[in-house]
Amino acid sequence: MYHLFSLVGILLLFATCNQSHIDRKVLVDRHRIVTTKTNPVSPAQVGNGEFAFGVDITGLQTFVPFNTMAQWSWHSFPLPDGMHVEDFEKPVIDTYGKPVPYDIPNPRQPELSNWLAANPHRFNLGRIGFRLLRPDGSEAVAEDLSDTRQEVDMWTGIIHSFFILDGIPVSVKTACHPSLDAVGVTVESQLVREGKLTVFLDFPYAEDGQMNDYVGTYDRPEAHRSVIKEQKDKTVSIAREMDDVSYYTSLHWDTPASFIKSGADSSHRFELRPENTEKLSFTCLFSRKKADDIPVVADVFDESAREWQSFWQSGAVIDLSGSKDPRWKELERRIVLSQYLMKVNEAGSLPPQESGLVNNGWYGRFHFEMIWWHGVHYALWNRWPLLEKSLTVYQNYLSTSRERAGRQGYKGARWPKCTADFDREWPHIIHATLIWQQPHPIYFADLDYRLHPTRETLEKWEPIITATADFMADYAHYDEAQDRYVLGPPVFIVSENTVPETTINPAFELGYWRYGLRMAAEWRKRLSLPVDAKWEDVLAKLASLPVEDGLYVTHEGIRNMWSDFAFEHPALIGTYGMLPGDGVDAEILARTLDKITSTWNFDRTWGWDFPMLAMAAARCGKPEQAVDFLLHPAGGFQFDEHGLATGGPFPYLPSNGALLTAVAMMAAGWDGSTGETPGFPCDGSWVVKTEGFLPMP
Repeated sequence: MYHLFSLVGILLLFATCNQSHIDRKVLVDRHRIVTTKTNPVSPAQVGNGEFAFGVDITGLQTFVPFNTMAQWSWHSFPLPDGMHVEDFEKPVIDTYGKPVPYDIPNPRQPELSNWLAANPHRFNLGRIGFRLLRPDGSEAVAEDLSDTRQEVDMWTGIIHSFFILDGIPVSVKTACHPSLDAVGVTVESQLVREGKLTVFLDFPYAEDGQMNDYVGTYDRPEAHRSVIKEQKDKTVSIAREMDDVSYYTSLHWDTPASFIKSGADSSHRFELRPENTEKLSFTCLFSRKKADDIPVVADVFDESAREWQSFWQSGAVIDLSGSKDPRWKELERRIVLSQYLMKVNEAGSLPPQESGLVNNGWYGRFHFEMIWWHGVHYALWNRWPLLEKSLTVYQNYLSTSRERAGRQGYKGARWPKCTADFDREWPHIIHATLIWQQPHPIYFADLDYRLHPTRETLEKWEPIITATADFMADYAHYDEAQDRYVLGPPVFIVSENTVPETTINPAFELGYWRYGLRMAAEWRKRLSLPVDAKWEDVLAKLASLPVEDGLYVTHEGIRNMWSDFAFEHPALIGTYGMLPGDGVDAEILARTLDKITSTWNFDRTWGWDFPMLAMAAARCGKPEQAVDFLLHPAGGFQFDEHGLATGGPFPYLPSNGALLTAVAMMAAGWDGSTGETPGFPCDGSWVVKTEGFLPMP
């Protein structure tokens, strides 16, 4: 009955959406991004989820080497001579009397440990920029430009840039093809005809480092190759080789121009030079194999506009413009810009890294525990296909995750923490002992079933859910003295600020274990399969969420909780907000929320903490506080002119995803909530119009 109601509700939501009582174009356009200078760490972007291109104020990467990145752009440096990945010996940690090998650095193998940490990593596909000349023939610098202005038209995905050089105006349009890793550019100016504006293409070598704003190094030309493979009829194909990586960069131009290798001192720089024209139009396509067809620029612009208009007209929408609270416009701006950024950076075939396709954080790897914050909003905003394509990682990594659990003596599948386009863990004590990512696939399966309550959905997820629950049940250690199951040690908890060798029974993990095992059992029942007796036993005897002095605490036995550990993620509050509250006493949780609000050091938190707190406040019946958390003044939860957020290594896109998740939950409610938009105040200060949202579990 629940799922029949859920399906009917979804159909009603779509019916409401089709009435279009919110003018979506007006809403998006009132937050059009307009800038007049380059922010050296915050590019404007075009992209499609698989590929993104960041630009400075000129509409290309002229003065700032922003990145061109794809989901497939992975590279590894050659292994040190004589070493093999298989040689790595995983150190052993005693775990309740059992020697368990963990993926942590081996002090006897420091060089190999460091190599495994740094490889693979994402690389920059190439830089495209303007070469601008002054009347005396010298190259222009950024300070030579005047009247600079850039608009990101999110409704079409087209960036319009304008500047003046030596009294001559230049107009540039930049867009990304929605299904190809291709950028389309048109530039119009008298400078083009005078030969004072050309386009360069430059290729860097991969960089040995993480958390870099600009990925790649241009000072190692001998380490890679860039070779023109074919050139004809306004088209050129360049083959790129970098260690064991190969790919192609192909250009097609619609206007008269010549293409040459530029500069005797570089083997990786090329130039597109217009001839007898005031307009230069070209498409640059990056691909793993040589491309046979390159779209013309007009098609790139048309397809971009068509795709983005379809995106904005689909799924959910929220309009806050009728609100009396003056903060409405900033919150709505964050919501709109976050949707654009997530579609550009985080709607691809792999889970996204923290900084999306803007730059490299943590070598470009993605974190399994953060898939939740990156992607849950897509389900609640009725854009499931944008999440579903990356959730195939669970099927693709199931066998290797089974092997990981088996090596450690556990049943089922133990999902990794931090990995790349294949499943090999980065050796690190946090990565090895973090566990809160384990129930995630069960949560995603539940979201999928709410949207698609069919047997096909049940069967698709069953092997993943069973393997996940098998590990969760086997990981829990039976404490015979107290007749209960406990979690840890060793365990690194969500906040990552306690000692893993002694930490036991963290609050959030206990709540999530309960949810996961409960839903896994429900899944089996839906398929008319017997429920595993071990799952039921662990669920029935799992340790209670730890309480001290009438408040929940981060983990059992923590000392000086509120004076020494009131920083980092306040994840204990996520048990009733992010999660539906398995094992939670709502009154204790509400008191704990008040204590966190008055005690926590919000200058030492992460961006997604504030939406997590907002969801807890909403469930506790405190909508005013929920809104306050979404607009908190802390430096770790701010959104710049492009919508890129703080909250971790910049940009920190989990802040954007978490914001969209909390807004959806506050707008549509959650299982058991009552009233319209229950997470927003109902005193008239906030007038909230919505279409198409789905309630949260």
